[in-house]
Amino acid sequence: MTAAVVSPAARPASLPAPGRAVSRLAIRQIRRGGLIVVALTSGMTAMVAATFDTVMADPAAAGSLAALAGNPAVRTLFGTPAGLDTSGGFTVWRVGTFTAVLLAAWTIMATTRITRGEEDTGRWDVLLAGRITLRGAVVRHLTAVMLVPVAAAAAMTTVLTMSGTPAGGALVHGIGTGLIGLFFAAAAALAAQIFPARTPATGTAFTVLGVTLLARMVGDGITALQWLRWLSPFGLTELSGPYLHDRVVPLVVLLAATAATALTVPVAAARREVRGGLTAAHTGRPARLGLLGGVEQFAVRRVLRPLAGWALGIGAYFLLVGLTAVSVTEFLAANPAMAGQAAEAGFAGLGSVTGFTATLFALLAMPVGGFVTVRLGAFVAAETDRRLVLLTAQPISRARLLGAEIAATTAAAVTLVTVAGLATWTGVTAIGGELPLTAALQGVWNTLPVAALGLGVCVLATGWAPRLAGTVGALPAVGGFLLLVIAESVGAPSWVREISPYAHLAPVPLTGADWTATAVMLAVAAVLTGAGIAGFRLRDLRS
Repeated sequence: MTAAVVSPAARPASLPAPGRAVSRLAIRQIRRGGLIVVALTSGMTAMVAATFDTVMADPAAAGSLAALAGNPAVRTLFGTPAGLDTSGGFTVWRVGTFTAVLLAAWTIMATTRITRGEEDTGRWDVLLAGRITLRGAVVRHLTAVMLVPVAAAAAMTTVLTMSGTPAGGALVHGIGTGLIGLFFAAAAALAAQIFPARTPATGTAFTVLGVTLLARMVGDGITALQWLRWLSPFGLTELSGPYLHDRVVPLVVLLAATAATALTVPVAAARREVRGGLTAAHTGRPARLGLLGGVEQFAVRRVLRPLAGWALGIGAYFLLVGLTAVSVTEFLAANPAMAGQAAEAGFAGLGSVTGFTATLFALLAMPVGGFVTVRLGAFVAAETDRRLVLLTAQPISRARLLGAEIAATTAAAVTLVTVAGLATWTGVTAIGGELPLTAALQGVWNTLPVAALGLGVCVLATGWAPRLAGTVGALPAVGGFLLLVIAESVGAPSWVREISPYAHLAPVPLTGADWTATAVMLAVAAVLTGAGIAGFRLRDLRS
């Protein structure tokens, strides 16, 4: 028996070079999430730009909204406006920070997932056994992620220009937002080279995001500390002043910081070993045996560290909300006409502390919904990486295994909203405002049904379509909010608006809770969760 030997020249011409094959693999891993992020950022931008004429139909609206935006408390939360009397400036002020944070958060998670995450699980072992070096693999995966901020910048610039806004302002805003995404992709990739595991790398990158966002907020709220904005990517894009100043220098500074961070990544990658980091893992510490006595305890152990990080971020934001509540409400109380204009601009109920907090409490469902989606996504990842094999080989039922994760995630979600309520009450009380603790807690707990729907959808996907768990899990919290805003903006039929769970949330503590709607949402969440557990019991484990 003879074996045929195929020479390199006889290989099919259609096979890509190793480097191009790795790039295609990286793009394939992030293409779905990247397309969603581009659609969200450009879609929200186009939607707000389209509502400008309706909001500013009254000639006095522009002056009223500008005066509201000039309040230090509002500047702290939403940023310093530039060109607020124009469609482009109004759009940047309303959604600019939100789209930038969304893009930054996605790039961090995507970068650490397809670099350090893939390396930690051993899926890069065969890849790096060929002609691709560790440095080359990291660079190609980082480049793939960076394509998304570039695409988002192009899409946002296009929709703003097509909406009739000046091309110069649209270009400055689009480039600024894209540079924020590029900066945090580079920062996450660098963290993935420094730390020998995905979790600390992701946590460090998100810490940078939180600190720089806080620097922008402090710089906007306190005149003496405005210089802090030069130390923040968010502050630099704000200093560029789209549609008013169109400054290039802040963007050049941000570009230089991004380039310096990105160029450091391959240098760091070349100086470490596969599955290692520039910092050594702690191997000599005493064994931590706490919460290892059973499946339920282990689920609690796994959720504690991410819960601490999310609680810190959410608590800091809502503490700031509480500290600014009295300032905003007193300002509007002295200007009742302005309060009406603020309501038309989408800030209804800002005339009282309870109304102000009720408006912002409704937004709490989005980060909490994101948290439960991330936690169930981590469970699916543990299954895919075969870390659940030994557990499932034990006399432990599938229902108990997934049920423990659901229970721990639910308890963590309740903890998160409670932290937000306590932080808001602390902030209001510290500046002499009136917000009963019970009212603050009722307001944040009122958002739990939306988070429960997100958990239910995510469990359903975990049971029947685990690859989609991270995508569809965000639909109730994030998709529902976007649906409500779009429906109200374009005057869609009432039944379209009613699809969003946010349409059924009463503005607590301004009013009482809608118990019927709450019961229905919780019942739907329970049915979805039960169906997901049933699917998980029936299907094969992923590998």
